[in-house]
Amino acid sequence: MNGFDDKRDFYRMMLNSEVTVTVIDDEVNSQLTATCRDLSATGMAFEIEHPLAISTHVRVKVDSASSQIQALDVSGRVVRIEEESNNCYLIGIAIEEVD
Repeated sequence: MNGFDDKRDFYRMMLNSEVTVTVIDDEVNSQLTATCRDLSATGMAFEIEHPLAISTHVRVKVDSASSQIQALDVSGRVVRIEEESNNCYLIGIAIEEVD
């Protein structure tokens, strides 16, 4: 696109992969299944049925389809929430740590 000024420092990789999201809480760490929509070096977006609060700390694990490639395990915090439809929320996280 002519004249389009993309402010991103890192490209996003579009995905449609099931992930496990662990909500980090002082009392109980609850696990949810979500669908990862996209991934970059500094962030990730996934769909879930219930919203999470801004600044919620999460750990997200993306399993690998191959035994030769290590699973992706990241920690981060929620920075964006968009309601896409009833029972479908797009959650954006800033990645803070990669394990």
